[in-house]
Amino acid sequence: MKTRDRMVQKRILILINSFLLAVLLLIVRVGYIKIIDGSWLRDRAEDLHTRDRLISPIRGTIYDRNKIELAQSGSVATIGVVNAQIEDEEKVAKILSEKLELEYDWVYQKVSNKVALERIESKVSKEVADEIRAMNLEGVKVDEDTKRYYPYNNLLSHVIGFVGKDNQGIVGLEVKYDSYLKGKQGKLLMETDGHGNRRDTIAEQRIEPIPGYHLVTTLDLNIQEYVEQALEKILEVKQAKKGAIILMNPQNGAIYAMANKPDFDLNKPFTINDDEILHNWDLYSDKEKNEMLNHMWRNFSINDTYEPGSTFKIFTSAIGIEEGVVNEQSPFVCSGSKAVGGRNIKCWRSPRSHGAQTFLEGVQNSCNPVFMEVAERVGVDKFHEYMIKFGFSEKTNIDLPGEAVGIMHNPKNVGPVELATISFGQSFQITPMQLLRGASATLNGGYLVTPHIGDYIINDEGEIIEKFDYPLGNQVIKEDTSNRMKDILQSVVEVGTGDKAYIPGYRIGGKTATSEKLPRRTGKYIASFLAFAPAEDPQIIGIVIVDEPQGSYYGGAVTGPVMKEVFENVLPYIGVEPIYSEEELENEEIRQIEVPDFERMSVDDANEYAEENELNIYIEGDGKKITSQFPDKGEYINEGNIILLYTK
Repeated sequence: MKTRDRMVQKRILILINSFLLAVLLLIVRVGYIKIIDGSWLRDRAEDLHTRDRLISPIRGTIYDRNKIELAQSGSVATIGVVNAQIEDEEKVAKILSEKLELEYDWVYQKVSNKVALERIESKVSKEVADEIRAMNLEGVKVDEDTKRYYPYNNLLSHVIGFVGKDNQGIVGLEVKYDSYLKGKQGKLLMETDGHGNRRDTIAEQRIEPIPGYHLVTTLDLNIQEYVEQALEKILEVKQAKKGAIILMNPQNGAIYAMANKPDFDLNKPFTINDDEILHNWDLYSDKEKNEMLNHMWRNFSINDTYEPGSTFKIFTSAIGIEEGVVNEQSPFVCSGSKAVGGRNIKCWRSPRSHGAQTFLEGVQNSCNPVFMEVAERVGVDKFHEYMIKFGFSEKTNIDLPGEAVGIMHNPKNVGPVELATISFGQSFQITPMQLLRGASATLNGGYLVTPHIGDYIINDEGEIIEKFDYPLGNQVIKEDTSNRMKDILQSVVEVGTGDKAYIPGYRIGGKTATSEKLPRRTGKYIASFLAFAPAEDPQIIGIVIVDEPQGSYYGGAVTGPVMKEVFENVLPYIGVEPIYSEEELENEEIRQIEVPDFERMSVDDANEYAEENELNIYIEGDGKKITSQFPDKGEYINEGNIILLYTK
């Protein structure tokens, strides 16, 4: 009997303990749900009984340095439908297809889709959106949205970039500074019942979007327009494949202008810029279309590499002076070629030669044997070390996406022939931006700069939110070497191969280049000119590149006049005043002449007219009539400057 009572007590105890344990577990579970999962469950409940409609924030504006708008956002609308609230699907589909100019069947499929919210069309103009809103169609939602506008269409297309349908940056500054520009989305919350119908007793809840910040750049719209006009003109005259011009402050890396052509319309970035390809666009596969669009969007100035040719002689000169293996009066002899490693490497002037000359004259003449000799004196390892110092093995860290890096030799594989060709800018590749950055170091006292476009971020009130800092990098060469290089390169423009960029009153330095493209002996060249001013204290440095010019392809003849035209406009604009020498002052009254109209003249008449009026002309081509000229008629040039005339 006692044994049975003990068993009953034991069972009761187990039952009580089990009950207490269940209560304890229930308390723990309720506490976990309340404390840990509470916010998540509340959000889930709200999701089940609310319909969220996103409100796009106003994307920040991109300005030039004078606060001129380069990219801005305007108000548009997004049209969507809530199927559960639609009484007549066919009616709604018919009205929306007509108003939005869309296919009825496609719209009907969207309207009849049994989902919480179906988007029909975004970026709808305010006028059309207002018409739809005024019709009070059940289940049709007209929500505010924004659209990106580019007031200057093609201008700076590769630099500014563009956004996608979701207002997120895709290319250029738009993607680089997207985190500042995009803002934060808002919401419209509409509470519904279990069938998805709106509960009329509860008003919609609005969470305001937060607009994006604004980007102020170092770009200058006026300078950019000068640059693009000059580039477009020379590409048309020379029927060239493509071209680029960059203008930058060599003291701090601030970029004033960057033009690449052919370009594209930022307001229609998915429309190919080649008429022939556009005509056959539907015949291409999606992969081919993407490849062609990506090619169109490529920024040649930073995304592609090329052989710099004779502009690289700037660095060979600086290295030679820095290492003390050469000075301005060091003697050289050019016989038209130089024997290196069992090969005979020609001077560009071959079969003629430059004969006896000083190093300074060799730079002025751009004589290849002089630079081969300088590199030989420096040696492979030391020369390669300076190429690394000048930044040719690394990105410039410009604030644009997709930057390429130079393609250089491994010094272990560099023999006498490779070193000789490197000395005058062949057998390796760099980007135009790398070249400009390295050249800036030869002019500003020897310091590497960081090329940049973003200057600072502001809010709607104009308050500075963030100022970007771009400190000077390592010192590559001594200040004395830099000062000597400025004088040497100034002489190249005054009396050397860069004389076509000479402007009275301004001390301009520079170096021309004519690079033969790979594979060799195909007759394809890149003409370029790097220049800076004023020579004694450079405030601007620029490079002009023309890819595959037709006819004459020499850098000085093709790109020298372009750089001159750009600097004639830009130098006074940025406040660099001319300082005339006594000789220039004596000729001040006759310093400027108006370019006459040579177009449609015969070659004989053009020569006769030029001789009678003491004009310096250069006729290119074998045709009998002048078809175009550079500069254009009516423009003013310095007396004695060359007027380029072209025949077919």
